[in-house]
Amino acid sequence: MIPHMNLALLVPALPLLGFLITGLGYKRFRNNQAGIIASSAVGLSFLISLSSLFVLRNSGQDSATLTLFNWISVGKMNIPFAFLIDHLSLTMMLIITGVGTLIHIYSIGYMHADNRVNSFFAQMNLFTFSMLLLVMGANYLILFIGWEGVGLCSYLLIGFWFENPAFNYAARKAFVMNRIGDLGFILGIILLFFTFNSVSFSEVFAQASSFQVGAPVITLITMLLLVGAVGKSAQIPLFTWLPDAMAGPTPVSALIHAATMVTAGIYMIARSSVLYILAPTTLTLITIIGLATALLGAIIGLKQNDIKKVLAYSTVSQLGYMFIALGVGAFSTAVFHVTTHAFFKALLFLGAGSIIHAMGGEQDIRKMGGLRTKMPVTYWTFLAATLAISGIPPFSGFFSKDLILSKAFEHNFILYILALGGALLTSFYMFRLLYLVFFGEQRLAGSHPHESPKVMTIPLIILAILSVFGGFLNVPTLFGGDSNFGVFLQKAMTSFSGEELSHTTEISLILISSLLIGLVILFAYRTFVTKVLVPKADGEPMSFFGKFITNKFYIDEFYATIFEKPFRFLSGFLYQKIETTILNPAIEGIGVATLKLGELVRKIQRGNMSFYFFAMVAGILLFIIFILTI
Repeated sequence: MIPHMNLALLVPALPLLGFLITGLGYKRFRNNQAGIIASSAVGLSFLISLSSLFVLRNSGQDSATLTLFNWISVGKMNIPFAFLIDHLSLTMMLIITGVGTLIHIYSIGYMHADNRVNSFFAQMNLFTFSMLLLVMGANYLILFIGWEGVGLCSYLLIGFWFENPAFNYAARKAFVMNRIGDLGFILGIILLFFTFNSVSFSEVFAQASSFQVGAPVITLITMLLLVGAVGKSAQIPLFTWLPDAMAGPTPVSALIHAATMVTAGIYMIARSSVLYILAPTTLTLITIIGLATALLGAIIGLKQNDIKKVLAYSTVSQLGYMFIALGVGAFSTAVFHVTTHAFFKALLFLGAGSIIHAMGGEQDIRKMGGLRTKMPVTYWTFLAATLAISGIPPFSGFFSKDLILSKAFEHNFILYILALGGALLTSFYMFRLLYLVFFGEQRLAGSHPHESPKVMTIPLIILAILSVFGGFLNVPTLFGGDSNFGVFLQKAMTSFSGEELSHTTEISLILISSLLIGLVILFAYRTFVTKVLVPKADGEPMSFFGKFITNKFYIDEFYATIFEKPFRFLSGFLYQKIETTILNPAIEGIGVATLKLGELVRKIQRGNMSFYFFAMVAGILLFIIFILTI
């Protein structure tokens, strides 16, 4: 045991305590008290996570296992309730608690007028606890508990404003689509146990080394686990819940889309890298799914006019890039992009919340414009995040996205070209958003936008600094660095050791992508600033392809036709023909018969002892006669 590492147990315990305090006492807190308690709980967890990082690095060891108690012991099944503290879990812990603290603080200002604000912070703390349980668990079963916990909390938070039926539908949609993925995940855990007689990471990965590459059972296990990751990380075909998750308050969108829930699938596959290296077929499938999702999300994002929907499809696309990195075996690269993405995507969502707050709840970017001078802090921080997600050097997204593109180039040239195309689309729709919101003239009459209070802008400034400088955590050798972050993560994961690109090739790729992205940004400027081209209003005629993209390829309608409508028809048929016609009368008939039988039996009870004695003797005689005659 590493000295002082037991302190890491407080990392999940503090948000759980915050949830209990704010949840049980939600009626007693006034003003910002619940927000301060919840933010303090997550902030202290961040400080402890940071100290745990230094303790682990100074110990000279790569990991530490903290066992609380022997949880399940039945036959061959022996599962301890234990936490694994290593370089991968610490990275995720710092992201969850660090970015989560900023989101909590921001929420104090954003949610201050909501009459259920105390319940909101209780649910946010529970969400944080569940995510920490997911990344800190030392076995797949504890990971799965956290996995289900974030699914439940996402349902509560997406449907937080439950007075709106559409928001309730969005919450149910997220819950159901995640359950589809979770079914595959739990089947994978069951097969893991039957294969290795354990679900602990250390035992499973140690035994996995004896299997051949491409072993059918390993391929099946990784495929089943992948189903869970596809649902949780919103990949094709289980991605449609994520844009609808915008129904929740904007801080919820930042928490789900940036630092926590959607990265759970990426984390799980990275944690299981030893298994996935042995399953090249699964890795190929991950690459295909990631590429398709990255392109689909980027294309749909081109035509979205709701500021949060643009960012939602951007998240879908960026998760696709993380899957591409996983698929080519660059697991540490995927986690690095998770890290930088947490910075700039949290900033984008919180910036969008600041804009919505200033616009009195308006989310349509066609009704905005001219906010650059009226909201300078929001503008400059939003610009930093936009440059980062577009991959402009030296912003954080440049280092992580360039690394993914270079890994794609090493793997397959066609994969690189398509991934680069997705990056160009990202730059276009993000600068389209920036220009329509902050440049030109204000298009919403009667609105008086203003800068948000400091409790909201200070988190924006901190996230902007991280978005600008976060990429320097992993400066490649090309720029005189040592890829420190990648080396740090490699101690917890296995990756393919493919042939490294020459510096000349890397420089060429960077110059090509940077030049093309610059041209795309210039084209967006000429389109939306110089020509002042505002997207068409709803209902106006548009081209076939424009309508097709605007309606998100009609995927939601397709799912409704294939799954929802038949289910509703079957439910209605069973209700009207079976339940109403058969079951209800049958149940009522049983009740009526029971009542009448009771009335009949009641008449026999006269309170006459002679009659009772006679009935008893008669019953005994009848029983004897029955026995003798058979």
